[in-house]
Amino acid sequence: MEAAAAAARGRLRSRQYAVLGLTFAAYASFHASRKPPSIVKAVLSADWAPFSGPRGPHRLGELDVAFLSAYAAAMFAAGHLADRADLRRLLAAAMLASGATSAALGAAYFLGVHSLAFFLAAQVASGVVQSAGWPCVVAVVGNWFGHASSRGTIMGVWNSHTSVGNIAGSVLAAAVLEFGWGWSFLVPAFVIAALGVVVLVFLIAHPMDAGLDIEAIEVEMNGGSGEEVELLGEDKKEDEDVLEVEAVAELPRAIGFLEAWRLPGVAPFAFCLFFSKLVAYTFLYWLPFYIRHNAVAGQFLSHKASGILSVVFDIGGVLGGISAGLLSDKIGARAVTSALFLFLSIPALILYRTYGSISMHHNIGLMFLAGYFVNGPYSLITTAVATDLGTQDAIKGNSRALATVSAIIDGTGSVGAALGPLLTGYISTRGWNSVFFMLIVSISLALVFLIRLAKDEIVSKIRARH
Repeated sequence: MEAAAAAARGRLRSRQYAVLGLTFAAYASFHASRKPPSIVKAVLSADWAPFSGPRGPHRLGELDVAFLSAYAAAMFAAGHLADRADLRRLLAAAMLASGATSAALGAAYFLGVHSLAFFLAAQVASGVVQSAGWPCVVAVVGNWFGHASSRGTIMGVWNSHTSVGNIAGSVLAAAVLEFGWGWSFLVPAFVIAALGVVVLVFLIAHPMDAGLDIEAIEVEMNGGSGEEVELLGEDKKEDEDVLEVEAVAELPRAIGFLEAWRLPGVAPFAFCLFFSKLVAYTFLYWLPFYIRHNAVAGQFLSHKASGILSVVFDIGGVLGGISAGLLSDKIGARAVTSALFLFLSIPALILYRTYGSISMHHNIGLMFLAGYFVNGPYSLITTAVATDLGTQDAIKGNSRALATVSAIIDGTGSVGAALGPLLTGYISTRGWNSVFFMLIVSISLALVFLIRLAKDEIVSKIRARH
């Protein structure tokens, strides 16, 4: 039956690639739809009440925190829901609803809305519906790649959707900004809604839904016991009915919220991500504004040029996430890899703030370096680490815990993500040196939470050699 086994392996690989591509595009569209507020900040602060005037930066910061705090609060419930709901339908619904909330913000331009309450309400609604996206895509990818030995590399490449989405969102929003800032919201809104329909029609959330027994196929691929690999639904051995009854009885239950918090490694990585994501999202929401208001080689850039230039940070983030995944797979130490990137991001930020204004070449090179080291650990923790922790031996490979664990880690990180842009709105009025000092302190605190885990990994490696 080698031909049948080969066909099963081929089907598995093709479906895995399709799932990776579709979830990549789906979550990239989430990030693309989050980017317009940062692109239009400078325009709003110039002449659109209630964001113009001395309190403009404060209110823009409050707008960011409205989205991010709602996102963080809803994330915990979203993970709980994703472990129990139809992932395909939940993800598609979240994408369609996200398109609607983004379109509502764009409509404010055409309708002449100047109510702060409207903008805050739209951002809160957007945060709630977008929170379902991450637990869904992580759970789907975990279903298809949960046992892959090169998980860090796979997740590192896949998680570049964050930076790719940021880049796409920046370019789209900046490209249509000259026609009115409302279009900067409407174009990404259309993209995420259209992809939501694609997800609803084509996404296969679990190998079992495609009639594939992924564990049996991977055993065969790795030269396992040599037993026949079969597709579900084919003829079974005479005692298989008994085995199926036992398997159903042993289906993993969805893990509880507090139980997930107590899993080894979850709390320290979650709090590390709190500070790491604080830094990453400060750049996500304020970097175009920072570039617009800080001269490069003695010249101030336009709104459009500032938005497009900011994608260099995300390009660095793409390569940083992939590099972190490759390195962590090679040395088998997630905490050590994350700690190394966090440590190197401190001098990278200092260099960017100190020398980034000398010339455009300095600005681009140092911004790339900052994005590389800042986004590396953020990418690794939210993907490979979350998947490791959600399928660890302590819960006997309970895949239904994956969305809950991912939501806890990313939800805690999102609280920090809400805090960073809010603080920046207030601290930036005192000078950008103060903002960069805040970012460096945050990275240092993120390192503190990884010290014990990194030490344990190093000790484990040393003992393994002896």
